[in-house]
Amino acid sequence: MFILYEALAVLAYGALGLVLMLAGYLLVDLLTPGRLHVLIWEQRNPNATLVLAANTLGVAMVVAMAIYASGGTVADGLLRTAVYGVVGLVLMTLSFVAIDLLTPGRLGDVVNHTELRPAAWINATAHVSVALVVAAAIS
Repeated sequence: MFILYEALAVLAYGALGLVLMLAGYLLVDLLTPGRLHVLIWEQRNPNATLVLAANTLGVAMVVAMAIYASGGTVADGLLRTAVYGVVGLVLMTLSFVAIDLLTPGRLGDVVNHTELRPAAWINATAHVSVALVVAAAIS
């Protein structure tokens, strides 16, 4: 019976992680002009792909650390994971906005270029960096 309990816990954490990654996708989609699914899957845009991949990786790092650090009941762990995941998403979104305000041009427009741009790397690195900071704070 213990294995069933553990399997259900894994399923719950996995579902929560997927919801948080979907929220990250939607936030990046809102912050960038154009639709991400068109930019990535139809136009094969490397900038949009890099920014979204970094966001997804960042969310996964925060969720993984939140799960690792969660103690107590599964319900408590899921709540902590959800809260830390949302905090990570908010901070990654704020880093996108801050970089946009501190650099020339619109960062969201960079995502629409067909050739890889340095600003996309800066944004992607900021996503992962913020996620690492949040993950370290959780531990």
